[in-house]
Amino acid sequence: MVLEMKVPSPGESITEVEIAEWLVEDGDYVEKDQAIAEVDSDKATLELPAEESGIITLKAEVGDAVAVGEVVCLIDTNAKKPEGSSGDSGKKEESKKEEPKKEAPKKEEPKKETYASGTPSPAAKKILDEKGIEPSSLSGSGKDGRITKDDAVKAKPSMGTPTGGNRGESRSKLSMLRRKVAERLVSAKNETAMLTTFNEVDMSAIFELRSQYKEEFKEKHGVSLGFMSFFTKAVIRALQMYPAVNSMIDGKEMITYEFCDISIAVSGPKGLMVPVIRNAENLTFRGIESEVKRLAIRAREGEITVDEMTGGTFTITNGGVFGSMLSTPIINPPQSGILGMHNIVERAIVRDGAIAIAPVMYVALSYDHRIIDGKESVGFLVAVKEALESPEELLMDGNVKKALEL
Repeated sequence: MVLEMKVPSPGESITEVEIAEWLVEDGDYVEKDQAIAEVDSDKATLELPAEESGIITLKAEVGDAVAVGEVVCLIDTNAKKPEGSSGDSGKKEESKKEEPKKEAPKKEEPKKETYASGTPSPAAKKILDEKGIEPSSLSGSGKDGRITKDDAVKAKPSMGTPTGGNRGESRSKLSMLRRKVAERLVSAKNETAMLTTFNEVDMSAIFELRSQYKEEFKEKHGVSLGFMSFFTKAVIRALQMYPAVNSMIDGKEMITYEFCDISIAVSGPKGLMVPVIRNAENLTFRGIESEVKRLAIRAREGEITVDEMTGGTFTITNGGVFGSMLSTPIINPPQSGILGMHNIVERAIVRDGAIAIAPVMYVALSYDHRIIDGKESVGFLVAVKEALESPEELLMDGNVKKALEL
């Protein structure tokens, strides 16, 4: 019996995937549930397991875009598992029998110079004009040296006169995930009225709390007391104060959510991934830190599922881990707001009328001005700032040990 293996649906909104890598070769014997391929969707990279044991015949190449439900390989379930290396020896014997025939070298005929030589076809001329390339700089591969559309597509604009040194280049195909991220980023810029507002946060109070309790917290809960739990808690408080920031546009309506699903931007091996902490408003500091750690590990190891990245009502991104001082983060559609964290640097500030040195972070809120007014956006960011500068009072109800479950 020959089993047709079809692409399963990775998620509700995904209609096609791309073959990122075949983990087996055509004609290999595969075991049931063995990973045979890695496929890229627009949200994650997933493994494709064999549905039955047998000899596999591949029906798609690496890089092919395959629709959900389309056949990607065949498995002959009647085939017996080969013993030892007998299959390999058989292949070697066949290769000995089939020796390549030597072909006589073909003589190259000189190209005729005609009126068509160096003249681009209409389609090629349009492409060359768009690229700003002179036809005289190309050598045509068409009949009598005519410049074809393919010549024009492959033509590269001049990079100037070389002056020595390495001038090599390489090309690689963008993964489906990377292409989708690029598409969404451009869409966010073009389809939203995006603005960014900034503020600065004195991190002294959080530094003191972490210095005092981080060892005890880690010893009891097995996770570190990082900054993300404080920022997530501060964001949840601000979202509850300014519900418009926790909203989305749906046609002519605005949907405001009564829960806080916080998306956390994570840099993974395949590109930017944004897993979601569900109902973050119900989690403690321990719960948030545990979930952030779990999702980050799964994203970096390529084990994150589509479901874990679906949804989200607001996003937090931390460019500070890469050393960014200030940035304007781009909204994660269809959400209406994103908070950007940055690096923490000791700066001179005025405290109680005197100059003091304090660890300061610049924070940025990018928002969709179609549904969030300036008053709400600035108020939201000020609320985040206030909570981070007075965490014991505003995030812990005055009881640090109870809030940290110590």
